Amino acid sequence: MEVIHIHHPYKIEPGQFLPMTIGLGFFDGVHLGHQKVINTVREIAEEKGVKSAIMTFDPHPSVVLQKNVKHVEYITPIKEKARLIEELNIDYLFVVHFTKEFAGLLPEEFVEQYLIGLNVVHVVAGFDYSYGKMGKGTMETLPTHSQGKFEVTVVPKLTLENKKISSTLIRQLIKEGQLDRLPAYLGRFYTTSGIVIHGDKRGRTIGFPTANTDVDDAFFVPPIGVYSVRILVNGVWHEGVCNLGYKPTFKEEQEPKPSIEVHIFNFDEDIYGQEVVIEWHNRIRSEKKFSGIEELVQQIEKDKENAIAYFKKTIGTQV
Repeated sequence: MEVIHIHHPYKIEPGQFLPMTIGLGFFDGVHLGHQKVINTVREIAEEKGVKSAIMTFDPHPSVVLQKNVKHVEYITPIKEKARLIEELNIDYLFVVHFTKEFAGLLPEEFVEQYLIGLNVVHVVAGFDYSYGKMGKGTMETLPTHSQGKFEVTVVPKLTLENKKISSTLIRQLIKEGQLDRLPAYLGRFYTTSGIVIHGDKRGRTIGFPTANTDVDDAFFVPPIGVYSVRILVNGVWHEGVCNLGYKPTFKEEQEPKPSIEVHIFNFDEDIYGQEVVIEWHNRIRSEKKFSGIEELVQQIEKDKENAIAYFKKTIGTQV
């Protein structure tokens, strides 16, 4: 998949792009609703014998358009989003740098410059997609703005238990620590990625060495607590137990951000400086302050047993 970054104004040369079917949306999470749009794009492209493409935006429009929003945490920051879309066998990913100037385009200007201009022959989007200044362009107006240059397919709302599958709902479940419910909406477990960094190295002194992971601030992180996780190291998945928190047993003052430390089962490798992926499965308990190291060690052993039992039951693996 080729990733193309668009900074408005973007000059497109005639014949620069082959005819394509394109899907429009923000696609945060690349959840099952998004996947329905993306798979529809690929299917139509194959039928027409043209390229398949997705257009997304970065950063989130609210960061640009709302004065009180300075930072947005994503289910899938742009790098993760691109990885997931590539897995769905799409040819092009257009990442439009969202600015006030771009947001000021009239709906018909957006269509003229960034759909017709890209040699689009078919557009796919969800029923609630909007475009152009003030979001006045909708899936109802798109056929009119197309000037007969492309066809339009509207993907209807996808629901589960009478709830719309949406990034907002998924973000709420993450916030509540209900990570075991996410596969029904995402089609997979929630993941974050980051670099393994040096920490206090206290874990190894009490028999539970951990991989201290500096997760990108762009990720939406689950609430403080202890979790059953899998961690991807050098292309191999390992089971483990993760403490996400501030280590109150050892620290009187709270750090600016919580640490994410994974005790990986049956693992003894030096992975400092490596990028790893953490796959969040279920929340075991909240973080608490213990009276001393002995009580803490006993609890970590229980957490480990809990996680091992979880993986044996749900995945059937032996650790």
